[in-house]
Amino acid sequence: MAFHTFDADRADDLEKPGRYRFCSREELLDLLAPTSGDVVADLGSGTGFYTDEVAPFVDTLYAVDVQSEMHDRYREKGVPDGVELVTAEVSDLPFPDDTLDAAFSTMTYHEFATDEALAELARVVRPGGRVVTVDWSARGDAVDGPPVDERYGLGDAVTAFADAGFATVRATERRETFVSVVRRTV
Repeated sequence: MAFHTFDADRADDLEKPGRYRFCSREELLDLLAPTSGDVVADLGSGTGFYTDEVAPFVDTLYAVDVQSEMHDRYREKGVPDGVELVTAEVSDLPFPDDTLDAAFSTMTYHEFATDEALAELARVVRPGGRVVTVDWSARGDAVDGPPVDERYGLGDAVTAFADAGFATVRATERRETFVSVVRRTV
C-alpha cells in the first residue's frame, strides 16, 4: 500500500487550519511530550504545518519529506530556527543510529508504512524514544483523507511497530483516524 505521496500542487491544502480537527497542536504536544533538549523528526513534514507547532519545544526538529517541492514551499513560508529540512524516504533516513529522541507523523503513516521504514525508525530512534502516529483509519468513511483502501487499521500499525522493536504506549481508534504511541525497546 505505501509510497503514494501527497500531490505537491495541492500543498496549500496542508496549511488549512481545519486540519486541527483531526489532530490539534495540544494533542500532538501531549502525545509527543517533547523537552527542550530533544532531537525530533517530523516524518512527512510537507509544508511544515505541524513542524512549526513542535519546533519551539525541542532543540532540533528534522522536517523529513520525500518531495523537495514541499521543502521549497516551506522555505517560502519561512522555516523557524532549529528546523532542518531533510529530503529522504523514511526507509532511508540520513541519521546515525540512536539520533532521535522522538519522531512523529501526522496523516502520513499510510504513505511510508513498510517493514523497511519501521526498521529504519528502530535504528534512528534511541532506546526508550517515542514515535507518535496519527493517521487515517481503515475504519473511516473517507469523507476526508485518502481512500479507505490506502489506509491502515490501528491493529496493523500496532503489530508492525511491535515487529520492528517498539512497545505500544497508547493505541486509540477514532471515528476517522487512529493514534499510536510507541517506545523503542532496547
